[in-house]
Amino acid sequence: MDSGDQKPASSAAGGGFFSAIASSVRNWGSAMQKSVNGLLGYEGLEVINPEGGTDDAEAEAQRGRWKQEDRDGYWKMMHKYIGSDVTSMVTLPVIIFEPMTMLQKMAELMEYSYLLDMADDCEDPYMRLVYTSSWAISVYYAYQRTWKPFNPILGETYEMANHGGITFIAEQVSHHPPMSAAHAENEHFIYDITSKLKTKFLGNSVEVYPVGRTRVTLKKSGVVVDLVPPPTKVNNLIFGRTWVDSPGEMIMTNLTTGDKVVLYFQPCGWFGAGRYEVDGYVYDAAEEPKILITGKWNESMSCQPCDKEGEPLSGTELKEVWRVAATPVNDKYQYTYFAHKINSFETAPKNLLASDSRLRPDRYALEKGDMSKSGAEKGSLEEKQREEKRTREANGHKFTPRWFNLSSEITPTPWGDLEIYEFNGKYAEHRAKVDDSDSIEEVDIKTIEFNPWQYSDLSAE
Repeated sequence: MDSGDQKPASSAAGGGFFSAIASSVRNWGSAMQKSVNGLLGYEGLEVINPEGGTDDAEAEAQRGRWKQEDRDGYWKMMHKYIGSDVTSMVTLPVIIFEPMTMLQKMAELMEYSYLLDMADDCEDPYMRLVYTSSWAISVYYAYQRTWKPFNPILGETYEMANHGGITFIAEQVSHHPPMSAAHAENEHFIYDITSKLKTKFLGNSVEVYPVGRTRVTLKKSGVVVDLVPPPTKVNNLIFGRTWVDSPGEMIMTNLTTGDKVVLYFQPCGWFGAGRYEVDGYVYDAAEEPKILITGKWNESMSCQPCDKEGEPLSGTELKEVWRVAATPVNDKYQYTYFAHKINSFETAPKNLLASDSRLRPDRYALEKGDMSKSGAEKGSLEEKQREEKRTREANGHKFTPRWFNLSSEITPTPWGDLEIYEFNGKYAEHRAKVDDSDSIEEVDIKTIEFNPWQYSDLSAE
């Protein structure tokens, strides 16, 4: 079954609804919601508390990372966008950013890539899907971070090496709409993704729909699996403590055999009940359950063989498949050790591309704690991007990605059709040439100036 066969998962956040005026309560079956309708200028604003407390809505709204004057000013600017897709139409302040780009965030799926190695070595077709789906779940621990990554500049890239024998390359292939493509490979698997996010701004929250296609090919068996993740909702963007929930279904399908995994991400309920919980089954092509999978995406996942009714087989027990690795204590951005590696030059290959996210001056300034410089550099990069577009269009040139080609394929997803970008193999050739040549002088990475602009190359054609 392909991603186009799946129905949109329900993104019901709902919850008990507390009015700041009437203090009336009604249960929607999810997290505690509190409307500050009684606060002049903030009519219709909802503040959702994952812990399900019953504090006054205005007190909860005062919490979070914003200073009151910044928060109030930003709300006045943003409330006009309610109901809109704000993926690339709004200039956002660096106070809500983390020192990482969306391309680097895509690479975080590689942290537990050993699960794909295990899937490739596994002879049991159903356990293969247990390992691959656990790999897909593992990234949600990183996705719970409440900071926004930087939007990549058109032509920006991210390269990663020195991790599990993996070569990883991502590129921003479109600016409007924002789209990224990535390719990763080692001796066990090939990973390809075309990513396009669609959002709906709801005032104090935003719903994020993953209009993308993720494919993994296991090399030994030739099996190809397709991933359809659930939507995500980021709550309390401006008022209150920001937190993330991803209620709905994740479906991973073996396109070779028709077997599939269907996992349900529980919505956050009253007093946090159900938050993080994931449950489901591996089904064969006849849709008969074979293995149950259960756990929490912020802790661990386990599996157990089951009967046709989905009940655990007698004489079997739950087997842990994946567990979150130890993480730094009190990290400012809630980074894992792997996230720090992604930002480090230690995971960079020799002669890093000048378009690499690590080299962005706004990202680097934020990493060093200079928020003022980060904001100025961000504005400068955005203006350069606009200038390059004007120059390119004045000369009748069209942007062409360097490492990926736009294919003729358009694939349906639960949230809209998607144009597919394919890895063109040129990066592998480039990297082999750089790594194998003694005549190419190695450059100190820290001396490379960030440069994703391609117009000079286009003008020479």
